Amino acid sequence: MIAVQGVSKSFPGVTALDDVTFTIQAGHVHGLVGENGAGKSTLIKILSGIHTDYSGTISFNGKPMRFTSVHDAQKQGVATIFQELTIVPELSVAENIFLGREPVKFGGIIDWQKMRERSIEALAFLDVPLSPKTIVGTLSIANQQIVEISKSLVLNSKIIIMDEPTSSLTEHEVNQLFLLIRRLQENGITILYVSHKLEEIFKICDTISVFRDGKHVGTKKKTETNRDGIIKMMVGRSLQMLYPERTGKKQNLLLSVKGLTRKGEFEDITFDLYEGEIIGFAGLIGAGRTEMAKTLFGTAPYDSGEIVLQGSRKLKFRHPSEALARGVAYLSEDRKGEGLMLQLTIKENMSVSILKRIAPRFFVKNKVEQKLVLSYAEQFKVKMVSTDQIVESLSGGNQQKVIITRLLMTESRVFIFDEPTRGIDVGAKYEIYKIMNDLTLKGKGIIFISSELPEVLGISDRIFCMCEGKLVKVFENAEADPEKIMHVLTGGEVA
Repeated sequence: MIAVQGVSKSFPGVTALDDVTFTIQAGHVHGLVGENGAGKSTLIKILSGIHTDYSGTISFNGKPMRFTSVHDAQKQGVATIFQELTIVPELSVAENIFLGREPVKFGGIIDWQKMRERSIEALAFLDVPLSPKTIVGTLSIANQQIVEISKSLVLNSKIIIMDEPTSSLTEHEVNQLFLLIRRLQENGITILYVSHKLEEIFKICDTISVFRDGKHVGTKKKTETNRDGIIKMMVGRSLQMLYPERTGKKQNLLLSVKGLTRKGEFEDITFDLYEGEIIGFAGLIGAGRTEMAKTLFGTAPYDSGEIVLQGSRKLKFRHPSEALARGVAYLSEDRKGEGLMLQLTIKENMSVSILKRIAPRFFVKNKVEQKLVLSYAEQFKVKMVSTDQIVESLSGGNQQKVIITRLLMTESRVFIFDEPTRGIDVGAKYEIYKIMNDLTLKGKGIIFISSELPEVLGISDRIFCMCEGKLVKVFENAEADPEKIMHVLTGGEVA
């Protein structure tokens, strides 16, 4: 279906793709994996018609083609569902499906009846009970993705590219998506499936291509390899363990939370955090973990309970700046929406939390700022051209490192990490785990929230299980296992 031959693409100071050659078989679900910065996104944008200036050739069904735009790619049967969905929340399902290609009657008047009928056909094919009149902004992320898939169906797409399609889905919604993918495959549609989640890759894909540092390392049939083999291809080395050895030692009490309640979101949350400790919070979507974390950081008030930091009286932060001043730092789960200023530089994003230190009289000491930012960037291996590079141009893993580095500059005592490894590759995950471990060696305490149960078990000293806004069970790491934890997370009886 697709033959990529000797494709290269460069940006100022960076070679994104280097002489890439590989093929995708018709009717296959073809997995594409690699670390952040490996070149996956660049290839997707070339196949989608976004990047048009590259060397090499790409053939579709044996015909060499060079798309001039996204619209051109769509006309040739290539549809892309990006991780950041391209829906218009205020419009209906039918209006989103046909956005920019509305059927018209004589005189250029939109044929609303035809639009609704064809939308119903696409939704019926996917066996999804959605009305074409429903406003898309009222739908769940999973159903918004279905609207995106429906767009590709009305275009009669032969190839659908899915970029991290499950990053915001529940396990049930993921299974529903996989059923849709199988249905598409049975109807002869080829899927290019891009994901960091290797469990999904092995569950849904027929073949897997691995990219590293802009090169195509190899393509394997799923039956010819395993998870460890793919990881070794991705990172260029064998990961003896996915999680670094926990070397932090539990010391003095650092933070005490008692009976913390915010009506409608969580209630009666009680726990202690010690120096040198990582405590993990496990829970399904809607369990109240993020809401609790934001309340601890002062972004939302709480109705009752108390927060006591080591050496302080009972605290009630009214603003995040107060939490930071007391030594509490927070990394948001929403990297782009709440964590970064995407159009500013790496330097500006890193130093914004320490402006009082580098600008004591309202003027930034540029040399001090540059030296500090550069030392942190080198220490935590941020891949960049310079500290003046726009942060939006970085890979997801390096964007996450920029945010974490900003937090470390505050020299806080308590760090709240909310989904710190979401959407990044296994190599970058390992580096972030190591940063967390190193913090505990310095006597810091970490509250760690993750929807990936294996990493909660792999990195935490104690696991706090939340269900429907309540703290229902605490496991010491040694006694915890996935079955026990999932049992209580899903509302099972607590022993």
